[in-house]
Parts: sequence; C-alpha cells; structure tokens
Amino acid sequence: MRRHALFLLGLACLPWLHEVARAAGESSLARGVVGAMADSGSSSRDTRRRAVETIPFDRMPAAERRLAEGAIERTTLYRRLPTASITCDPALLDFVLAKPETLVEVWRVLGISRLTLDPVAVGQWRLSDGYGTVGAVRLLHRERGDRGGLYVFHGRGAYDGPLAPKQLTGSCLVVVRYTSDADATTGRPRQTVQIDAFLDVDGMGLELVTRSLQPIIVHSAASNLHEISLFVSQFAAAAARNPAAVSRIADRMTRTPPADRKTLVTLASGRQATAAPTHAAASEQVQAELASRWMTADQLDALQQR
Repeated sequence: MRRHALFLLGLACLPWLHEVARAAGESSLARGVVGAMADSGSSSRDTRRRAVETIPFDRMPAAERRLAEGAIERTTLYRRLPTASITCDPALLDFVLAKPETLVEVWRVLGISRLTLDPVAVGQWRLSDGYGTVGAVRLLHRERGDRGGLYVFHGRGAYDGPLAPKQLTGSCLVVVRYTSDADATTGRPRQTVQIDAFLDVDGMGLELVTRSLQPIIVHSAASNLHEISLFVSQFAAAAARNPAAVSRIADRMTRTPPADRKTLVTLASGRQATAAPTHAAASEQVQAELASRWMTADQLDALQQR
C-alpha cells in the first residue's frame, strides 16, 4: 500500500487515516472518487474563521489551550476536508478515535499497512509509517454528547525520504467532529465526520506550501478520510454479521490489551464478544473481505491460500 508519507507530516494527528488508503488510491476509480471529494473541501478564510470559533478553548486545560492556540497562529495551510459518512454505532467511532492504535493493529493483522502507532501515555502516541515519516500525537481535548462528539489532536512529525530533498518537519492541529443520526433507508446508525486541519511546515512559507504541498496534502487527506470511513463501516458490518470470526481476528492483535480487543469487537458487533466457535475458513473469508479493497490481486491470492 503506497501513498505519499507527506500526509503524515501534515496530519500526524490522524495517522489511522493514512496507510489504509495507499492501495485504493492507485486505481483509476479511486482517483475519481478522491478528486470529487477534494473538490468539495474548503480552505477559505470564512470556513477557517468559523472552524476556529467552534473550538472549545474555554473548556480546555491551560497547557493544552496554549498548544492549540499556538498551532493556529503558526498555520501555513488550513483545510476543511469533505464530510464523510460512517455506518456504525457512535460508541465504536468514539472508541476508535480515543484508541486509534486498536484500528491500526487491525490493519497490521490484515496485512494492509506498515503503520505503527504505539501509546506512550494516556492520550499520547508515537507513530511511524514505514516509508520515512515519524511523529508524535497528542489528544488535547475530547467531548461526547447525545448527538455526537469532538476531538482535538496535536501532532508533530518529520519526513525523510525520496519525496523531499531534505528532511521536512512540521506540526498540526486537527479537529474532528462527528454527528449521529440514522440512515434513512436502512435505519442503521450513521456518523457524519467533519475534519478541520491546521498545518505548519517548518521553514516553508505559504506560497511554497500552497504551490508544492497543498495538492499532495489535499489529495491524500480526502482519500484517507474516504477510505477509513469505508473500512470502519465494513468492519462494523462484518462484526455484526459474524462476531465470532471478527473475534478470531482480534485474538491476533497481540499488541493490544485483551480488554481493548474485546471492547472493539463488542462495539463493532453490537453484542458482547464471546468465545463462540467458528470455522477457520469463515474467519479467513471475513479477513479477505476486509482486506480485499486494499490489497493487490497477488497479495489477496496469497492470503486466501494460507
């Protein structure tokens, strides 16, 4: 799975939106979807102003507030991503946002990502994408209500690889909002996600960032959000249909505490995770279904022949 690692430099706070889009972005169909999504985003001054006004600075601890305000003051590139829709229970999305390492671990088990996201403290992670990007992520603020939730992340990252003549470093503030409703056709719970990203690339002015990096960042961000939304929806559907098979996949998440594995499956399936027996073939079929969009044909054949 390959996509520009520069996205993690710009949006290090949301690495779980990065790797899962690499392979899908290589197809012409996916590029068409990404192009349409990128066109519906916004970097306008008015959108940025309204985004800043809705950040709950007054409810953030002093240190976290200063960090967030400083990130906004140093912004060289702002982007509101196109909204995305995820068909899942709000509790599952909230869990994945609070513990993104669990979803990254699912990708590792499925063999569709080289990304690592390691917790170093409560609400703090260390990341590496395996392609030259490393960084640190911190959750500054979190809110959840009856109709949705809000997360404010801060990240700092560095990229050293063939896409840049020298190491690039930068930081960002990412504000994630989601609102809950029900799909009009199926009645299933649906989450509408909106992301505002404020990026600062060290030593690069606005003109250079706009000319050189903005197309890459906007393209990657729109693609990543679309792909992660699709993956979470598919994961929730698979867990609801065959919770025992998804539990078998979760059992292989050796880097994740057992309690978090159980919670992930429970929230995704809508029922208590159990040790109900399931055939290995059924588990492998679910794994192939989840991974197929993000694997090449050869990789998928190798997975199915195990």
